[in-house]
Amino acid sequence: MQEEIQPNGVDSLESALKRCKDLGMRVSSQRQYILELLWQTKEHLSAREIYNRLNQQGKEVGHTSVYQNLEALSYNGIVECLERSQGRLYGNISTPHSHVNCLDTKEIIDVQVDLPDEIIEQIESCTGIKITDYTINFYGHRKGKLKKI
Repeated sequence: MQEEIQPNGVDSLESALKRCKDLGMRVSSQRQYILELLWQTKEHLSAREIYNRLNQQGKEVGHTSVYQNLEALSYNGIVECLERSQGRLYGNISTPHSHVNCLDTKEIIDVQVDLPDEIIEQIESCTGIKITDYTINFYGHRKGKLKKI
């Protein structure tokens, strides 16, 4: 079984705020609002969606502030940034995880996938690289009822 690695130790809102402080990043109210939203929603959101939701909550944040904060937070590994054809999506980093991408609804679901040790060893043998972490992206169409993962 692969060792579970916490990226930069960011596994909760509290640890995200602490990581900001540890890196010397100012924890402005705008930055805190963004982090709180991402940890509360547990969704992957665009900068525009984050901006809209914060303003709907009465937290006045400017477009530029949202974009700049998201760039700084993702650059420093505090939030996850997914590059998609429709743009960047941001989410919290709870634990290392993979993604299931629904091609019908554009929904992205976080899932924990543990590959068998034999697969990891095979990849390491073929590439000469020691695997320390991985993510897998699955793509598909919704079928039937949603199962709890």
